[in-house]
Amino acid sequence: MTIEASNVLRAKRLGIDTHQEAVIYMRRDCHVCRAEGFSAQARIRVASGASFVIATVNLITGELLASGEAGLSEAAWRRLECEEGASLRVSHARPLDSLSDVRAKVYGRQFENSAISSIMRDIVEGRYSDIHLSSFITACAARGLNEREVIHLTRAMVAAGERLDWGTPLIVDKHCVGGLPGNRTTPIVVAIAAACGLTMPKTSSRAITSPAGTADTMETLAPVDLDLNAMRRVVEKEGGCIVWGGAVDLSPADDTLIRVERALDIDSEGQLVASVLSKKAAAGATHLVIDMPVGLTAKVRTDGDAVSLKTSLLKTAEALAVKTRVIQTDGRQPVGRGIGPSLEAQDVLKVLRRDAEAPEDLRRRAVALAGALLELSGVVAEGEGESAAAAVIADGRAWAKFQAICDAQGGMREPPQSAYQHPILADHGGLIEAIDNRRLAKAAKLAGAPDAKAAGLELHGFLGQRVETSEPLFTLHAETRGEIDYALEYLDSHPPIFEIEA
Repeated sequence: MTIEASNVLRAKRLGIDTHQEAVIYMRRDCHVCRAEGFSAQARIRVASGASFVIATVNLITGELLASGEAGLSEAAWRRLECEEGASLRVSHARPLDSLSDVRAKVYGRQFENSAISSIMRDIVEGRYSDIHLSSFITACAARGLNEREVIHLTRAMVAAGERLDWGTPLIVDKHCVGGLPGNRTTPIVVAIAAACGLTMPKTSSRAITSPAGTADTMETLAPVDLDLNAMRRVVEKEGGCIVWGGAVDLSPADDTLIRVERALDIDSEGQLVASVLSKKAAAGATHLVIDMPVGLTAKVRTDGDAVSLKTSLLKTAEALAVKTRVIQTDGRQPVGRGIGPSLEAQDVLKVLRRDAEAPEDLRRRAVALAGALLELSGVVAEGEGESAAAAVIADGRAWAKFQAICDAQGGMREPPQSAYQHPILADHGGLIEAIDNRRLAKAAKLAGAPDAKAAGLELHGFLGQRVETSEPLFTLHAETRGEIDYALEYLDSHPPIFEIEA
């Protein structure tokens, strides 16, 4: 038997969801494991035909696998595109040399440009396990990234994926740095911009540490998992789209990092800047407006933090030749009434449909951001953007354009309704003086958001409002009774989210 033949196993699909991490399951007494010295958690190269993946070894006992078989997680199965019983060639992965640069960062050394490029290539090739990714993210957050490191990290993330060319010199985009629940302005801004003749191919992320990302919310209204060709067709037809960036391979390293950042609940300044601008540059953006909410319980807490982040965003954007305007907004309380994918989608629809019950704060914020984009791109003169954007909503052009975009993406649908609701009442009357955005978002996540699309919460109380004893402050929404109880347990064991001055 040749050495190559001895390292061949038969593929078996086990149907195990390991999210995005590729895992290979091997018998503890497997001849390949014994010959090669593979142990649990080893990282090995698994090939099928012309495809290969770097996978983490899990060892099993019992009869789940027959002799000569290897089981694949769903992530590994998708990437290898193999068939049941196909030959798998397993071997040691080449040494992960770039990990030494991560270790150096842990001890305070700055990244060289070549080191950042090597790390990004290894991440995109799937050579970093979740443990390695956690080390990189934590090192960057704890030690910080200087201006040079942030710029090169951004460029390396762009270079590691697709970069779109739309054949036109003006492509607009918009982004929010996050941290403010319910701030779902993007679908409204895209509809306004496209209705005004601008090209806005909006790629959005799923939630990192929030109860909903734009892609999560938009998914309740229309398909977002469009490939590049489908995305181009929508943009060519309607001038804009709202799709999940991970489906079109834009800055794929960022999607991998976001997944682990979400589990760690870490979103550091340098990585945030690189994440935002790598996606925008890869999508072909030339003009960009960034919404930066500032508040004590938002992601950006102080004016000093805002100045630091704004400076980093503008310097990095300039290095990437993206004309950018950063707008500081009020981050003291959520925007709109809904928090969670479906509930936020319902707010968006009310604004676009000019519903009498539409949340006015969401409409105003969307109009301000869209107006800034119209001014930045030269569609209207400085100072005329907001009135122009408001007119596009008022005369129905934004709603018509949004429906057309949804139809082009695969068909518009109404967001789902939750099966269970539970009101949270004020324990005494008075004036609402503060709202903890972070713990409000936590409650929505414990109720099931964003994975359960109808889950989250609906706000009834806002800053400056006077409430009476037992008046509802917000209502929890969930798809199961257990998730309602889970959120209630958290609320009962922590201080009140609303600060009410009697």
